[in-house]
Amino acid sequence: MRIGYARVSTAGQELEAQEVALREARCERLYVEKVTGTSTAPRTQLTAMIDQVREGDTVVVTKIDRLARSIIDLNKIVTELIDKGVSVQFLRDNITFEAGKGASSINTLLFNMLGSFAQFERDIIVERTTEGRERAKAAGKHMGRKGQPDKNVQQALDLMANRQSNGMSVSDIVKVTGVPKPTIYAKIKEQTKA
Repeated sequence: MRIGYARVSTAGQELEAQEVALREARCERLYVEKVTGTSTAPRTQLTAMIDQVREGDTVVVTKIDRLARSIIDLNKIVTELIDKGVSVQFLRDNITFEAGKGASSINTLLFNMLGSFAQFERDIIVERTTEGRERAKAAGKHMGRKGQPDKNVQQALDLMANRQSNGMSVSDIVKVTGVPKPTIYAKIKEQTKA
């Protein structure tokens, strides 16, 4: 049986693209969750999937960083699945670890490199967020919804209004402007009431 696993980190992100890709990859069952990948502890769907897969199954994931953001967790999860006789396929990374066959040396190298990049990316995000928070605090700025600079909020609203032409997702707009998704939607709601 082909079993899909999809994950996004926050409630504001969408799972639909991953679910479509997994269904196109002929997955018969999907395990889906919105939870951070920094730890496996709160990931109930991941735990359920690992518990329920059987020898001969294939777990399909769209990208390596959807399975784990730490190289240690990534290796642990894949090793546990392979030890159960379950193959693991990463669609976008074009890597498959077939149970019982062992991984090719090039697949192992790519797997570890991509896993390391996922962990590095997460570490950089945490570092930048912490630095930004500290700079804002030192400058006396309040962090949060009411503390967003007006120019950032306006930029986010402009980008939202032109999403059809600029091709940006809401997540992209949040990343570019730094304005949280709830703030963007609250401002849009305020504008429509006015």
